[in-house]
Amino acid sequence: MKEITTRQFSILRDHMAVYRFMVEIYERDWRNGVAAPFWEYAVASDWMDKSYLHRCRMWLDGETIVGFCFYEAPATDVYFSLRPGYEDLAPEMVEYGGTHMPQGDGARRLVIFAGQAAVLEAAKAAGYTQCGGYESYVCDLGSPLCYPLPEGFRFTEPGGVDVAKAVECCWKGFDHEAEEGPWNGEFEHGHALMNAPHATPEHHIAVMNEAGDYVCYGGMWWTPENQLAYLEPLCTVPEYRHRGLAAAALSELCRRMKPLGATHMTGGGNPFYKKIGYGPGIPWTYWKK
Repeated sequence: MKEITTRQFSILRDHMAVYRFMVEIYERDWRNGVAAPFWEYAVASDWMDKSYLHRCRMWLDGETIVGFCFYEAPATDVYFSLRPGYEDLAPEMVEYGGTHMPQGDGARRLVIFAGQAAVLEAAKAAGYTQCGGYESYVCDLGSPLCYPLPEGFRFTEPGGVDVAKAVECCWKGFDHEAEEGPWNGEFEHGHALMNAPHATPEHHIAVMNEAGDYVCYGGMWWTPENQLAYLEPLCTVPEYRHRGLAAAALSELCRRMKPLGATHMTGGGNPFYKKIGYGPGIPWTYWKK
């Protein structure tokens, strides 16, 4: 007999249990919710607003987490993870998410993956309508990418990524330099991220130019329990784009991760991923009242 209780999330008490829960319920199409690295990458980052974490809620059957309602970035995007066999909790979770999670001047929306049938039906029954969506592509490592690294560039060795260079590459590669000014040399948040409980910086990769500067960088969160090579982040500095560096970096990640047992590697919604050979992946849908 189910004895369902709820509890507000506390990062100091609950993070590891939530991570294990997400690993346990993982499916490749995210039908039960996000992959565990999606959550940990956010809470270990400097870009997620953590001031609302107390609003995240867990549903428990005894001591077992069976549901989790949470946000990432922006804080007004509400996500749901639900253990199979507990679909009857979906209406209560949707009601909570639509009432108690951050609102942000009407910006709140539910993020529901196409395979989350119970959550989708609960959202529709509660009066939500779809307001957008996209597909995040996935690379099947049964048919890995095989793009060569252009001449004049080289990869970092496994375990050889320099944190400061990686942070600088991300600053430039995500166009912060053009929008906010030159990198200020502050890289401590990079150490915090790479020291997250389940981070695997030994699998990160960077492409270096002849001067040794990082011009393309890819983070890798290896999740062996799910045979998942979770890519986050991936960027190329502006003056080195359109040279095939990102495709070569992803190909090298395929070569490194497949022998470890990885069966698939995540990407993103940018058409670039589909263009280089990623296949269909995870349909995201957005819902608002």
